[in-house]
Amino acid sequence: TTQGTMKVIHTVKTVPIPEGVTVTINNRHVTVEGPRGKLERNFRKIHYDMYVKDNTVFVELWFGKRLNISTTRTVASHIRNMIRGVTRGYQYKMRFVYAHFPHNVSITDNGTTVEIRNFLGEKVVRVVKMLPGVTVVRSEDVKDQIVLTGNSVENVSQSAANINMITLVRHKDYRKFLDGVYVSDKRLIPEE
Repeated sequence: TTQGTMKVIHTVKTVPIPEGVTVTINNRHVTVEGPRGKLERNFRKIHYDMYVKDNTVFVELWFGKRLNISTTRTVASHIRNMIRGVTRGYQYKMRFVYAHFPHNVSITDNGTTVEIRNFLGEKVVRVVKMLPGVTVVRSEDVKDQIVLTGNSVENVSQSAANINMITLVRHKDYRKFLDGVYVSDKRLIPEE
């Protein structure tokens, strides 16, 4: 016998709003403002009821199927990440790994562009521009390390991925040639 898919009548996910953070929702366009800045995200393609009540964001779905219900938590997680971004911010640390040819990494344009020279001894200069809101600094205490910081976890992680992807080893055995720039640590920015 074939059974129909069961609909759940009401699904709710909540996100608490901490002090010092304001969240406004207008037609599923979420704006989060906090001490570190402002983030915006558009959820218009997802048909949920979203509203703020008593310092809590509510994401509601009526008569949803299994796939729709699973995305309610995803939307709530996105809003939670935005709140964490404007209160503490995100930090990714990346290390340079090389066997023979040391990388020459320079940070230009006030920490928004990374230039990688002498990768595997090649003459080509690899240039990576950071996504909006992401800044890069060279770590003072650890050799061959850069630190990416920003409010949006998507922009910080994608900028780190762009740096990693531009230093992939091509046309060689990547089990032997492990040179590259790799993410070594991901965390919220530590509080002073």
